[in-house]
Amino acid sequence: MSVRARPFGIYAALVVMAVCWGGAFIGGRIAVAEMTPLAAALWRYVIATIALLAVAFALERGLPRLAARQWLAVALLGATGVVMFNLFFMYGLARVPASRGSLIMALNPAITLLGAVLFLHERLTRNKVFGIVVALAGVAIVLSHGNPADLVRGSVGVGEVVLFGCPIAWAAYTLIGKRMLTGISAIAVTTYAALTGTAMLAVLAAFSGDLLPPVASLRAWMAIAFVGLFGTALAFVLFYEGVRTIGPARTSVFINLVPVAAIVFGVLLLGEPLDASMLVGGALVIAGVLLLNRPQAAPHAAVAAAG
Repeated sequence: MSVRARPFGIYAALVVMAVCWGGAFIGGRIAVAEMTPLAAALWRYVIATIALLAVAFALERGLPRLAARQWLAVALLGATGVVMFNLFFMYGLARVPASRGSLIMALNPAITLLGAVLFLHERLTRNKVFGIVVALAGVAIVLSHGNPADLVRGSVGVGEVVLFGCPIAWAAYTLIGKRMLTGISAIAVTTYAALTGTAMLAVLAAFSGDLLPPVASLRAWMAIAFVGLFGTALAFVLFYEGVRTIGPARTSVFINLVPVAAIVFGVLLLGEPLDASMLVGGALVIAGVLLLNRPQAAPHAAVAAAG
């Protein structure tokens, strides 16, 4: 084992991923105002799958052949990360404001970390625990406008309960992907998951009468296109590159930046005010990410000395 340079490039890519996913909350809210959640989920992935196939053929000359066990794995990825996550996401956003929904999504790193510890035997360190706590505290400050106690005073509705399924589905998707990444590129894994998941969504849509393109405004279709191209295709590839490079728990903590990105989009696109709680909370989120990804100097130094 050798000492490696810190992958600052993948950190920058994961920030881009978070920005895309922050915009996806706004796009999702726009789309479900005019489409059923199932129709929005399906057409998001129709667009994303076409984009992913184009990228796979342009950069990797197509998709590799899979063994039977790998087909089972990508089917599980499609069921968890595409069907379950996407339906929870769209149904939740139809009932919950994007900011509150993004706070629930901030549970992803904690649940993924727990899954990595339980199923992948990943080491639980104080840096990881403290980094996640600090980042979550920052998200709470941002979304509660400086008074986190307000988050627990309101009643929890059906939309919030549905959205809690998102981090569970995403943790399963992340950890299954970690198991099968060896020898298969991030683009191939993401494309296969999109293909299998889109097929499952199409079957559900056929039974419910949502298979044909819905009648919606250009604004709604542009929102779906953004979510499909950037909030899905690009973001998922960047996410899996992060899983490959720095592991599932560290990659997932960047999802804490998603609510911050959503707030920034609100300020820039919707004219929402920028207050001190957003600045303080955003700083805490970034600090939490840095804590989680801080190298452990002592073990690395020992390895270097031994090598």
